[in-house]
Amino acid sequence: MASYLSRRFTVVFVDRTTGVGRRFTVRLDWTLATMAFCFAVPVLVGLGIRWGTLAELGALRSSGVSLEMENTSYKAATGELATQIVSLQGVIDELATRGSLDPATAKAMKNLPAVVKAKAMGGDPSARPSDFMAKALASPEDTFDLLRGVLGRLESRLRTVRTDVERREALAAATPSIWPTIGWLSAGFGERADPFTGDPGYHAGLDISADKGHDVVAPAAGVVESAAWSGNYGNLLVIDHGFGIKTRYGHLAQFTVSPGQMVNRGALIGYVGATGRATGPHLHYEVLANGQLINPLSLVSVIR
Repeated sequence: MASYLSRRFTVVFVDRTTGVGRRFTVRLDWTLATMAFCFAVPVLVGLGIRWGTLAELGALRSSGVSLEMENTSYKAATGELATQIVSLQGVIDELATRGSLDPATAKAMKNLPAVVKAKAMGGDPSARPSDFMAKALASPEDTFDLLRGVLGRLESRLRTVRTDVERREALAAATPSIWPTIGWLSAGFGERADPFTGDPGYHAGLDISADKGHDVVAPAAGVVESAAWSGNYGNLLVIDHGFGIKTRYGHLAQFTVSPGQMVNRGALIGYVGATGRATGPHLHYEVLANGQLINPLSLVSVIR
């Protein structure tokens, strides 16, 4: 077989017009190899194109899967951000509703001693969101991560602010801002002459003259600390309002509450009397802040 393929053949081409001829001698194996090569090249080129196309399709499919995963991730991140934004809006609306106080209570709170107001303060004012441009945004993922971080810190800050508002509301409820009874002011706070001896003395509160048996109400929310006889005060009621604020009610004819009982602003706590060292029916009313007497007139601005 090998000897047959290596045989030589002579091909003669003759021009009929001129009679000139040309001879070509070829080997069979070379001829077959050339023909095979000529047929193989297009086939190989086609296979190469097909393989290249398949590779590109594979890359496109991989890229499509990757893009789908990124799209799913972005959708999840967007949903999370939307939830956080709705939550923030809810907190903001709540704070806007609760943040305002009636003018009388706001004025009374403003006149409280600084040490009392400090007890109602809370939170960390330094806990503010970081600068939005503090981080370079190299990709959309960085943007979402940064937005999530900023919104998360905003939520944390707003929770702190909400706690501060709740403390402020509690202090407002604990501030004695209304008159404990209806009557006329017969003695003020501070220096005055003793009503029995006429000697110079110091009056620790306000005397509000009223008819015997007239209602006495709590000027702020609190817990009844004591309700008992106390020497010159006669029947004395003491309410602890929290934040270091306490109020005293002397010369009562009768108590309507008992120690440990919680009362709200405006709740009936007793009746005007003249028990103890009193010249007539009236309510002796005192306000203490951290154990120090303060002038009740600096807080009272609303007549019940």
